[in-house]
Amino acid sequence: MSHLLFALLSLFSFAALLEAQWKLRENVYVIESEWDDETPAKRVELTCNTPDEALPVYWKKGTTLKGNGKTLIAEVKEFPDAGNYTCLTANTHEIISYEFLLITKIDSNGQMIRSILKSFEEPNRTFLKCEAKNYSGIFICSWMTENESPNVKFTLRSLKGSQGDVTCSSPVARTDESVTEYTAQCQKENYCPFAEEHQPIEMFLEVIDEVEYENYTSSFFIRDIIKPDPPECQYVATNGTVTWTYPRTWSTPKSYFPLTFRVKVESPKKHNSQDFEADEESVKIPMKGPKDKIFVQARDRYYNSSWSEWSSLCR
Repeated sequence: MSHLLFALLSLFSFAALLEAQWKLRENVYVIESEWDDETPAKRVELTCNTPDEALPVYWKKGTTLKGNGKTLIAEVKEFPDAGNYTCLTANTHEIISYEFLLITKIDSNGQMIRSILKSFEEPNRTFLKCEAKNYSGIFICSWMTENESPNVKFTLRSLKGSQGDVTCSSPVARTDESVTEYTAQCQKENYCPFAEEHQPIEMFLEVIDEVEYENYTSSFFIRDIIKPDPPECQYVATNGTVTWTYPRTWSTPKSYFPLTFRVKVESPKKHNSQDFEADEESVKIPMKGPKDKIFVQARDRYYNSSWSEWSSLCR
């Protein structure tokens, strides 16, 4: 009975070690750490990559000696426990192999706690926002961080894997006083703008801040993320008509990809505005004051896409 109990305990311990980590890529593992004081540290088994069982080896993390022997059991709970664990020969101190441990914070339900990215407020609370200016299959994905994370690294890809049908550029950062916004241009290969979409695009963003790991997903059809550029407009004072043209970046022909428009007239005296809607590229506005401001925006006529930003001042 004692042998059976020992075998069961050994099997349970091995299973716990397997569940404690998952492989992100070669030599890099993510440890799921429940983020409260009561939960014990995760025990992670590290194995030195040497075929010589008799070779004396030891483990270091930074400058700290962590143990001797081919196998090391590391207890990982807080961020200082994560990082690079290196296996070296005892005689020559040459590096044989390493394993880099990352931590992802989880709650008591096993759900990832995400805190590195800052959410967008509109159209809803989302961390990874993707928008397309037209039906070309090209779209822009954006995300934000606080400026307190200068060493954060990102990987954006399609969930179909490295051989998927979406390719993305390296992210470009733009920093203001409080946040840094990152944007990457992606393209769905062999996309046909005239065909109906049947399978959504699944985008996957991995975020690593020093030793902290998080991931974010976004699933959408191109038609759901359409947001045209603003029209180009002008005001003809002689007859009170506002005219505009389709955005240069919009899909053609416009007979197949028609837009609908909204004209806004802001009156500084009355501190109010009036809206006019039109499917054509002009609308006659009742006589307004000389300081009234006029703007135009557009959206897909037949699909409930997002409205564009307002145009520059028409008058």
